[in-house]
Amino acid sequence: MRTVDLVVPGDLNTPTGGYIYDRKIIEGLSRLGWRTTVHSLDPSFPRPTAAALRDARSVFAAIAAGRVVVIDGLALPGLERLLEAEAKRLRLVALIHHPVSLETGLDRDAARLLEQSERIALAMMQRVVVTSQWTARTLGGYQVPIAKVRVVEPGTDVKRGHYRGARETTDTLNLLCVATLTARKGHAVLVEALAELRDRRWHLSCAGSLTRDPHTLEELNRQIARVRLGNRISLLGDLNSETLERYYERADLFVLASYLEGYGMALAEAVARGIPVVSTTAGAIPETVPADSSVLVRAGDSRALAKALASLMDDPHEREKLARNALRARKRLPSWSDAAAKFAAALDGLGGRAA
Repeated sequence: MRTVDLVVPGDLNTPTGGYIYDRKIIEGLSRLGWRTTVHSLDPSFPRPTAAALRDARSVFAAIAAGRVVVIDGLALPGLERLLEAEAKRLRLVALIHHPVSLETGLDRDAARLLEQSERIALAMMQRVVVTSQWTARTLGGYQVPIAKVRVVEPGTDVKRGHYRGARETTDTLNLLCVATLTARKGHAVLVEALAELRDRRWHLSCAGSLTRDPHTLEELNRQIARVRLGNRISLLGDLNSETLERYYERADLFVLASYLEGYGMALAEAVARGIPVVSTTAGAIPETVPADSSVLVRAGDSRALAKALASLMDDPHEREKLARNALRARKRLPSWSDAAAKFAAALDGLGGRAA
């Protein structure tokens, strides 16, 4: 039996794309017969406290020598000194969604320190798993040899028979955004764009945690009140899978104004459901979302985003065309079973067999 240990900061059940990916891969490996163990570090990573680092030393010390240990990229910064010793007895693998140092809102000094930590930690990895070709290319700038890198794209959860279709109607259009409310996801840009479109009939539903970035939430609520769109924008917080599926089923357009995505799982979920996408050209988004089922604009450009949204709000035939194209594209999207099998293959040659 093959074994793998996964090290993550905080709770694996946190409902964000990165944690969902980690959880789905672990579940898939278990179904493939792997023995999996999850180790949770203090949630202060990637900026760990002194106490968090002490606890992390205990976590790694308890892992038997020779084990394959996959470390979520959020936990890498701050671990470089610890990993220097552990790399001699463990088979270390990094799982990178996107480099932490590229996170939106970091000042120059903070980004530089995080990048330095990531570079040192990545140099100790025997293998690096990434979720997109874009991230693989980006890690070239972190001096990660391409021979170490394996790309394992996320799967999708949609039932393959599900497709609601685009509506040709003058009713209120349902816009859906699925993203944790943080600066990187660009909610403020989206609200600014929608403020220019108040003459159209639309309602925006935003699903995703409201607790990860209190400052960004406060600023967004202030902005929504200032442009007087409180009755047209719903900040829903985290939703369970059944409730979120109902919002997907009602959506006419999926919109995400993100400044960076290492893949864009919610975008893939929208495509898999035949929902036209309006998003940005940031990071891996153009590789995740087919050009013929989306309209992509430069990140941070609210005027371009407003223009893209207006063009689709006003043209039901174009929405229908994009929806049909998305439906065809979903056939090319991997399932979570595919992703787990590919992840297992990415660990080939590292050992990790139980006694």
